[in-house]
Amino acid sequence: MSHITSNQMKTVYILSGPAGVGKSTTAEALTKSLNHSAYISGDDVSHMHIGGRQKPWESEEELRLIWNNILSLARNFVQFGNDVVIDYVTFPQEASWLREKVRDLHVRVVYVVLWTDPETLLSRDQMRIPEHRMRERCLILIEEFKQSDLNAKHLLDTGSFTTAQMNQYVEEIKNNSGFELA
Repeated sequence: MSHITSNQMKTVYILSGPAGVGKSTTAEALTKSLNHSAYISGDDVSHMHIGGRQKPWESEEELRLIWNNILSLARNFVQFGNDVVIDYVTFPQEASWLREKVRDLHVRVVYVVLWTDPETLLSRDQMRIPEHRMRERCLILIEEFKQSDLNAKHLLDTGSFTTAQMNQYVEEIKNNSGFELA
């Protein structure tokens, strides 16, 4: 089967950050702003595994399975001429791993970690429906990001974020070359 390709370089956008920071909302808006695009929800990929599924933050094997599935989907979409937006809690080492695994496709990889203060995060978490609330997991993720090798150039503050400003955030993600992984 042949692959459909375009002469224009494609981009894989990785939108990360702690639970409740606005990843899904921002990722969906970014995806819609691109001409040929695909949206990959890491949470949806994670929930594809039913029997024997473990929490990815408690199982290295489960996390590897999720990332291998995300990689396969991303590669397929890029090979068929799409930009890809990945919405998942992604630490720097995972973003770098993905970058290496798609290097042969000659794509840009943009890594953005949406960020806000703990109080705003917990307030946003409370607005979710009860079964989707992450509670203390939000705060644990903030600490895990702080302890990772995260370069501050990949941070995008969403503390004062409003949906009216969404186009501004999307344009920042698309055009800020500092977010690109080398």
